Amino acid sequence: MQPRKSAKRRFERIAFLSSGAPEADAAQADFLALYGNVDPETADVVVALGGDGLMLQTLHRFIGKNKPIYGMKQGSVGFLMNEFHGPDLEERLDQAEASIVHPLLMEATSAQGETIKARAINEVSVLRQSYQAAKMRISIDGKERLAELIADGLLVATPVGSTAYNLSAHGPILPLDATLMSLTPIAPFRPRRWTSALLPDTAHVTIDILEADKRPVAAVADHFEVKDVVKVAVAMDHATDLILLHDPGHSLDERILREQFGY
Repeated sequence: MQPRKSAKRRFERIAFLSSGAPEADAAQADFLALYGNVDPETADVVVALGGDGLMLQTLHRFIGKNKPIYGMKQGSVGFLMNEFHGPDLEERLDQAEASIVHPLLMEATSAQGETIKARAINEVSVLRQSYQAAKMRISIDGKERLAELIADGLLVATPVGSTAYNLSAHGPILPLDATLMSLTPIAPFRPRRWTSALLPDTAHVTIDILEADKRPVAAVADHFEVKDVVKVAVAMDHATDLILLHDPGHSLDERILREQFGY
């Protein structure tokens, strides 16, 4: 089959990435036959075929490059993806609406004094590594807000990530355009009744690990993990834009609103 030749389009050079699942590979092969193959690094738009895991990987891959990403669901979880159907792809891309989101920047300090930086699109999590609960002190913009949290962990979530791990930990769902972050404990023991806090997205969160030798803790930015940390700083990276494309009527704003009503 020869690649299609179409009229002037919003995106002339389209790259296709597959999660590696059989259905995603088959869809990629069909699209390559229709539209040809373009290097993702030079493409005008990247079409990610898979689930939310692939979408997060793709967004991380192109952080700082202002490259629009259009996901199509060919996996088990697809909150960030559009529905899959193929022949009208160019028309869908022409009409797609853009959502601009910002990642979190994590700076984790290891027990050896090394500082490791990583970005997270969903959340930064601080998690116990052993059978003992973690002990943490929480400061916001340099001011101590919680002298001691005893819990399995703690996470800072973006609006995009508020429907992921944050929601499972009973944190609040945030509208996409909310200038907020969610700070949510994971299985808290003390204080028992603290459920979460809403912070302005300009806030700088500092988490000091107490009794780190006895109660080791790991810090995780999406899929990137740093073990045996003693301090974790988290802030929104407003200088970095990530562009997600969605079909009209199926934007992230709409999906997050639907999630709040349980469907």
